[in-house]
Amino acid sequence: MSGSADDAGSAVARIYNSAGAASAIGAAWELGVLDELKDVGALDVRRFAAERKLDEMSTAGLLSALSAVEVVRRDDDRALPGAHFDDVYRTRSLLRWLTGGRVRGPLPTPADRAADDQGRAAHRPETSEFCYDPWFWEAVDGFDFDVRLVADLGCGSGDRILQILRRHPGARAMGIDTLRPALTVAATRVREAGLAHRAAFLEADVRTVEDISEFAEVDLLTCFLMGHEFWPRDRCVDTLQRLRDQFPGTRRFLIGDATRAADSTDQELPLFSLDFELDQDSSAAFLPTVTDWESVFEPGGWRLLRKYWINITFGEVIFELEPL
Repeated sequence: MSGSADDAGSAVARIYNSAGAASAIGAAWELGVLDELKDVGALDVRRFAAERKLDEMSTAGLLSALSAVEVVRRDDDRALPGAHFDDVYRTRSLLRWLTGGRVRGPLPTPADRAADDQGRAAHRPETSEFCYDPWFWEAVDGFDFDVRLVADLGCGSGDRILQILRRHPGARAMGIDTLRPALTVAATRVREAGLAHRAAFLEADVRTVEDISEFAEVDLLTCFLMGHEFWPRDRCVDTLQRLRDQFPGTRRFLIGDATRAADSTDQELPLFSLDFELDQDSSAAFLPTVTDWESVFEPGGWRLLRKYWINITFGEVIFELEPL
C-alpha cells in the first residue's frame, strides 16, 4: 500500500514540478539564460546575475527549476545544458507563448489574454521558424506565378512579410493586424531593413476589415496562427466568403494554424496540445480539427489544392487554397 502511495506522490510531484518548469523555461528565455547556455555552453550564476542586474538567489532558483526537469544540470555555481536542453531550446517560444498569460492564475481571463497579446505576437517568429516556415516555402516555391502583392492576415511583428520581401525583390506586402504595438514593431523592422517603400500596414480585424483599393491587386493571401479565430463554423464560412470577395485577384491563400487533436486520447496528446487546447477552451474559443477546416473551404468559395500536415507540436497544418 505504501508503495502505491509513494508512486502516486511521485506522479503528482511531477505534475506540479512540470507546471513550474514550464513557466521557468519562458522566463529563462526572456532573461537570456537559454541563449547564454546555447551560445557559451555554460552559465556562471553569480557573473550572469551581476551582468544582467538580476537577483542572484532568484537566478539560482530559476536554474534549480530547470534542473528538476533536466533542462540544465547544476555544477556548484555553474549551469550546463541538460539532457532535454536542445529540444526545449527548439520549442522555447511555444512555452513562453503558452505560459505568458498565466501569471495571474491557471485560467486566463479575457483581460489577461488582451494584456499578453503584444508579448505573444512578438514570439510568433520563433514559433513559425520551426513549425511552419519549411512547409510555407515549399508551397510558395511551387507557385506557377510570381508573387506581386501579398496580404498577411494577422501579420504580428512582420517576420513573414520581411521574409517574402527579401526573397521576392519584385513583390510588395501589406500586413493587417489588430495589435497596434505589433504593427509598430513590424513597421520599424521593415524600415530598418530598407524595405519601407514596399510595405504597408493596416490596423484592422481581418474578419470585418473594410475594402480598400489595394486589395484588388493582392495575388497571395497568407494567414498564420490566427485562422482559428475565424470560427465557429458559420462565422468561418462567412469570413472565407468575405475574403474571397474582398481579394478578387488572389491566386493562392495559405492558412497555417494549430488544430485540435481528433484521434488522441486525453493521455496521448502531442507536445503542447493539452495546454494550447485548454487555453482555447478556457476562453470559449473553438479550435477546429483538420476535418472541420476541410469542410468549410468549398462553401467559403475556396478549393483545397494541397495540405501540408506538420504536427510537430499541436497539430500544425498548412492549407493551400485557390479561389473557386
